[in-house]
Amino acid sequence: MTDRVSGVDPRLLEILVCPLTKGPLAYDAEHQELISNKAQLAYPIRDGIPIMLPSEARPLGDNQPLI
Repeated sequence: MTDRVSGVDPRLLEILVCPLTKGPLAYDAEHQELISNKAQLAYPIRDGIPIMLPSEARPLGDNQPLI
């Protein structure tokens, strides 16, 4: 059985990149999002599946802590 990080396969998180910047993503377990600091976007994770569409991403606000 594979270890899971709140339902997300850690191996998947190692290979995913931001679709806009091609930069790394940080995992926010509390909000179930993948954070692109460079693009200032948070991609949602729904039912353990990262939704890597810019149209589904939430813009990070000025007071949103970066991971």
